[in-house]
Amino acid sequence: MIRRILTASATLALAACATVPQPQQAAQPQQAAQPVPVRIVGLNDFHGNLQPIARRIRLVENDGTEREVYAAGAAYLASAVAETRAKNEHSLVIAAGDLIGGSPLISSIFLDEPAIGAMNRIGLDFNAVGNHEFDRGWKELKRIQNGGCEQNTLRTPCAVEQYTGADFAFLAANVIQPDGETLFPAYGLRTFGEGAARVSVGVIGLTLKETPTLVTPSGVAGLSFEDEAATINQAVEELASQGADAIVVSIHQGLYTEVGYNDKSCGGVSGPLIEILKQVDPRVDLVISGHTHRAYVCDFTDIDPERRFWVTSAGYGGSMLTDILLEVDPAAGDARVIAADNIVVQSVNPAAMPGEPTPIFWRADREVAAYVARYADASREAAERPVGRISGPAPDPGPATEETPLGNLIADAQLFGTRDAGAQIAFMNNSGVRTALIPDADGAISYGDIYAVQPFGNTLVTKTFTGAQLLALLEQQFDDEGFVQTFSPSEGFAMTYDLRRPAGQRLVSAALDAEPIDPARTYRVTMNSFLAAGGDSFTVFEQGTDVTVGAIDLDAMEEYLRAVDVRQLPATGRVTELTD
Repeated sequence: MIRRILTASATLALAACATVPQPQQAAQPQQAAQPVPVRIVGLNDFHGNLQPIARRIRLVENDGTEREVYAAGAAYLASAVAETRAKNEHSLVIAAGDLIGGSPLISSIFLDEPAIGAMNRIGLDFNAVGNHEFDRGWKELKRIQNGGCEQNTLRTPCAVEQYTGADFAFLAANVIQPDGETLFPAYGLRTFGEGAARVSVGVIGLTLKETPTLVTPSGVAGLSFEDEAATINQAVEELASQGADAIVVSIHQGLYTEVGYNDKSCGGVSGPLIEILKQVDPRVDLVISGHTHRAYVCDFTDIDPERRFWVTSAGYGGSMLTDILLEVDPAAGDARVIAADNIVVQSVNPAAMPGEPTPIFWRADREVAAYVARYADASREAAERPVGRISGPAPDPGPATEETPLGNLIADAQLFGTRDAGAQIAFMNNSGVRTALIPDADGAISYGDIYAVQPFGNTLVTKTFTGAQLLALLEQQFDDEGFVQTFSPSEGFAMTYDLRRPAGQRLVSAALDAEPIDPARTYRVTMNSFLAAGGDSFTVFEQGTDVTVGAIDLDAMEEYLRAVDVRQLPATGRVTELTD
């Protein structure tokens, strides 16, 4: 206070003496704007995992050692996100798709409304649409973004609360409607700071162009899915013209690596995203990816020196987040990644006894925990309803070409449920089997258990095919149009294949009740409604005639399990690959 008074008095005295020459003030050099740190939290493939994942996830550390932990749960994720955002004044939370779809019962039975409610509370800023966002069709996805209770599916919306929509923006740069407009905005622009320290971060969001082959075709009818790299480059130009200092791409497509979840070496990297990124504009500064459910942090410069962005993915189900420090230079209008790490969202063992100590990294956010508990209570009666018993555990589904007892069990249940429609064969797509079926000690299975295995709510469809069409359909399992996937076939059907043969000649044999499939005969075949519409690129399914639409797949499974006291898991041996 004294210094201020003295300074003011001296100034007044100098101003009163006109004969005193005023010293000329030297021009002060303008201080250059300093780089502005922006904290980015990367998420992907949440799939409505509101609660901690029931089984431990396996982690491979940078030195190759392995450990298993319990992880995920929206309340724990909320705490991890909040602590990560608090590291810097400016931050964004960005997801790379599949927030919803393929979800546990607690979310899926309520049309994934609570998954969006949880993300609203976590503070998500942007989500790039993934293929699973389209599981219930684009009209329902619009409702998920905008809110409301319009019924677009067999399930009734707003069953627990009035659904108000997502507080964050869905982005869909490469999803084009018939009028030429994108289904959702192509990108978002967020500005931080003021004056010389003001920076703008542009976020481009898109899904893989193969999305129509991964969802029920009727759900994306009228939409086109454009090339990823060309779409990104167009959006980069638009963002650059709007003064974006940093450009982040959030894309629902991914990589595979052979190193630990936090190893920065990009070791053994593979996957379709590589060729996409080799074509994108070098002005991209960061890529957040997903779809493969793998966790990685890769400096893409090691793959393509002309592109100095990093590519990240945080695994599956909210079990991790990617903590990324982006340094934005407002003077140069450029940005670069300073650091990026995958952080495990370690949580409690869901099956732990009360009072049992469980080491955790994060405490559950109370508000989010209460919100999840509300939906857990609402779903409990359906989830715990007993539906039957099985003879033993059916392990996690393996690769899409691997025959499993669980896949065969589902096919048998679907055949059982459609015999009245004349069904002779049933086929289940292995990619639609989402998790293991583990009974209680006495073999008991609940509705929640079978729901977790098949969460999509498909109906069963029975169609007539000629033997020639059936053989063509079986050959599609092994063609070069998409990923190789064998069906799980029902009891009495057998097939042999050889991937060493040329495409179109890989099916070696197919038989029903030991009789080879006759091209001139007709057969009644059951599949789920996803396959019936040509899903997973099995277009021959669309050629069937005399269509009969039956029960929901889970209803057929429940009826099949209840038909006997203990349902024996079927043996494998229906599908044989020749390798010698």
